[in-house]
Amino acid sequence: MEKRKPSIPQFKAWKEQGRKIRMATAYDFSFASLVERSPIEMILVGDSLGMVMLGYDSTVPVTMEDMVHHTKPVVRGAANTFIVADMPFGSYNVSLSETMRNANRLMQEGGADAIKLEGGEGVLDLVAALTSGGVPVMGHIGLTPQTASQLGGFKVQGKDAAAAQQLIEDAMGLEEAGAFAVVLECVPAPVAKMISEKLSIPTIGIGAGPDCDGQVLVIHDLLGIFDRFTPKFVKKYATLNGTIIDALSTYAKEVEDGTFPGPEHSFGMVEEELQRLY
Repeated sequence: MEKRKPSIPQFKAWKEQGRKIRMATAYDFSFASLVERSPIEMILVGDSLGMVMLGYDSTVPVTMEDMVHHTKPVVRGAANTFIVADMPFGSYNVSLSETMRNANRLMQEGGADAIKLEGGEGVLDLVAALTSGGVPVMGHIGLTPQTASQLGGFKVQGKDAAAAQQLIEDAMGLEEAGAFAVVLECVPAPVAKMISEKLSIPTIGIGAGPDCDGQVLVIHDLLGIFDRFTPKFVKKYATLNGTIIDALSTYAKEVEDGTFPGPEHSFGMVEEELQRLY
């Protein structure tokens, strides 16, 4: 069956039907093209590109220019996959007008179908303004990497009753403000289950257990390419870093010993023309 880009109403209908939503990150044309050829319905152009693509230690240094730059090729590579682009740190904490301008850039220049921003009660007014202005918004609560230092580091959130209740209220507030989905990151599975049952919009889990309405993983993690660290919630469906290093090492050896390129990788010349050069 030919792949067709799903719509926001479809995502909500899938939740009602109990159909899981599949999401992975992508940051360039090549990986987006591969996701496009899979059954995965949604791509996140995450600010996680700061670590896996740009070599930063966190997502904080990622700029709007970075996000627009990386969103464009993903959109070109995955025309039939729903594309969500992250609002990076600093792009929505200055003013409402600046927030609107940056969100519009991700959609107009980048070509994203929707944007994602982190936070609960502190961003509800922004979410309401964005959605009223025609910008589809995906929320993100629990562990919010852009503000991880305020949370005490990259730790599970909502582990006690008070913190869990706040997450529930944040999620409900995001739905009321107009968000079409909410990412739950590093949230205890029972809490994520409660949130998923209370919301009429889909929840997308990452380290939030099996009862969310969908799941997202960083593509470099699930393919076993990025190995600086591996979060507990990551399952590696391949271990390509070793395969890639082996291929590069074999290439280097064949160049060194002269076995590459061979005749099958080289271009010849008509003998008569070649003789004219002597």
